[in-house]
Amino acid sequence: MKNTCVIQTMVGQMEIEEDGEGICRMDFCRGKALKKSDSVLLVRAEQEINEYMEGKRKTFDLPLSMHGTSFQTEVWNRLRQIPYGRTQSYGQIAAAVGRPNAARAIGNAVHNNPIAVIVPCHRVIGADGSMTGYAAGISYKKKLLAIEKAGACM
Repeated sequence: MKNTCVIQTMVGQMEIEEDGEGICRMDFCRGKALKKSDSVLLVRAEQEINEYMEGKRKTFDLPLSMHGTSFQTEVWNRLRQIPYGRTQSYGQIAAAVGRPNAARAIGNAVHNNPIAVIVPCHRVIGADGSMTGYAAGISYKKKLLAIEKAGACM
């Protein structure tokens, strides 16, 4: 059974879903009614997300339930290794997973990341340092990177 909540963060609304095993989806949303949950995991997720947004948390301690192809899962796990406050290019991610010519496939896996923020796809940028696509929109990506830049200085 899946449980969801919709929370308000300092950068916008987020919908979080858990499937009994872990967080399986989290993304930014607009215009949804706020929805609390009595799920212990979702309450904990809301707390950790708010701590992150306030610059008080650099890593997450939540179980994840990621569902994708083996390639997508490999890429998503690699994203989780990008240090807080740092960025990497699609090419760097491709090289790190042993597929140096697969930057475009990496981009597709990053785009399909179901767990925003915790699986930090916002830390992936273009080879030239440009702010490339972000499923929720570049403005969210910039806000998340600004939070991390400020928090990395602490």
